[in-house]
Amino acid sequence: MKTYQGKGVYGAVAVGKISVLKKRDAAVKRTHVENAESEKARFEQAKSLAIQQLQEIYDKALKEVGEANAAIFEIHQMMLEDDDYNDSINTIIENQSVNAEYAVAVTEDNFAEMFAAMDDTYMKARAADVRDISNRLINTLSENIQTETASDEKVIICAADLAPSETVALDKDRVLAFVTAYGSSNSHTAILARNMNIPAVISAGEKFLAEIRDGDEAVVDGYTGEIFVNPDKETRSRLLEKQRAGDEKKRLLQELKGKENVTLDGCRINVYANIGSVGDIGKVLANDAGGIGLFRSEFLYLENSDYPTEEQQFNAYKKVLESMAGKKVIIRTLDIGADKQVDYFNLKKEENPALGYRAIRICLTRPEIFKTQLRALYRASVFGSLGIMFPMITSVSELKRILAVCDEVKEELREQCIEFSDKIELGIMIETPAAALISDKLAPMVDFFSVGTNDLTQYTLACDRQNPDIEQFIDTHHEAILRLIEMSAKNAHKHGAWIGICGELGADTSLTETFLRMGIDELSVSPAFVLKVRDTIRSIDLSK
Repeated sequence: MKTYQGKGVYGAVAVGKISVLKKRDAAVKRTHVENAESEKARFEQAKSLAIQQLQEIYDKALKEVGEANAAIFEIHQMMLEDDDYNDSINTIIENQSVNAEYAVAVTEDNFAEMFAAMDDTYMKARAADVRDISNRLINTLSENIQTETASDEKVIICAADLAPSETVALDKDRVLAFVTAYGSSNSHTAILARNMNIPAVISAGEKFLAEIRDGDEAVVDGYTGEIFVNPDKETRSRLLEKQRAGDEKKRLLQELKGKENVTLDGCRINVYANIGSVGDIGKVLANDAGGIGLFRSEFLYLENSDYPTEEQQFNAYKKVLESMAGKKVIIRTLDIGADKQVDYFNLKKEENPALGYRAIRICLTRPEIFKTQLRALYRASVFGSLGIMFPMITSVSELKRILAVCDEVKEELREQCIEFSDKIELGIMIETPAAALISDKLAPMVDFFSVGTNDLTQYTLACDRQNPDIEQFIDTHHEAILRLIEMSAKNAHKHGAWIGICGELGADTSLTETFLRMGIDELSVSPAFVLKVRDTIRSIDLSK
């Protein structure tokens, strides 16, 4: 038996045979072509086919992982249409009289190196996207099947790495788990694995890939990140029992549907869901969430080629409010910038985008964008129970400006005899240490706080959460973070506001009791974690 250690990205156990994912040889040879125009036409044909393939992958991802996670494949389609990328390929074909495969490969290297050299972490990540779309083009031009597996039976897929498109293209009915030698827990592939409910381990190392063979039996522990190849009888038996226990726990969680989120001593907690698009509502309802604690409205902007109109936004907000049938829906206003870039916003390149021009800072300096969104939100408010949440708050003066804009919008709607609810709750995200430290000043001005633990962790520990090289320094349980959350909870309650958590820590059940003892009133998590959090809440006794 050989044991390897990686990083678990989806907690479950899989037992089966290994299938090493073989990518057909995509080595590109430079060949001379007599007719450059004909070669350019061949490239255009391959591009059209690649875009069609990506649309099919998008449609598949939409069903399996939701609109927010499928958006990457729309981005890939747009990248294939990028003028600079296409001009480079066509110019190389024309000037050098070479085959399209070679022109794509050279362009891939140039663009990937350009992105990889950038300081912006978001732009660095685009290097992998360029390689993904370019490999798809080369395979299409060469009429290669992109990948193949060794068997039609259910297997554990092992590879150096998987592109997002390869992950979604995997037939879930044939995949027991997947393991990659490389990768980051924040990568698109890892996120997709979690949303597809596939047991997965990344970063198992070069040695793992070099030593495994097709047909080897393996056990993948997605909880611990361990992989056991040709396990001994005792290890196999132990992990099979762990698998059975995990499956039984999931079955029992289903029995919690319809039950209340109440501790043993009678304390009631709201458990809501985080979503990125209207298409995710089905998951919210299927997992019996009490409401939506975070609707990321920026996906309306990310999925558009131009600023979404008031009507577009109104229809989206109306649909989510109607679908939730009176349950609370908290919609976060535009949070563009940092790792979420939109071309038509024409944002300048920044040395430190996470600390730069983003979120509420854009809204307050470009009021036409902010007021359009607020008008749509207020108009939609009559169709359900709406809360509006403002991100990236650092000062009382910012909040005063926000509330003044809200008053302007309401006055305009009254003058136009447009109806809106007078029961909208307004809240802010506590995701900067500044907001937590002055939470006593902010709480009297709003109805609620929602703690964004991802950014709060990043800013408190001075660790870029998108950088895989410093994952070891990111301690999400750091005492400083917990103190800031507790301080915010005390100040919220002191001034009559309620407080929730909508960041990743909300789903960390090792902290659920800690949060409840702090006075956290609501936990908003990915839909798949709603029942798990409910189960934990029902096992806690706060009277002890």
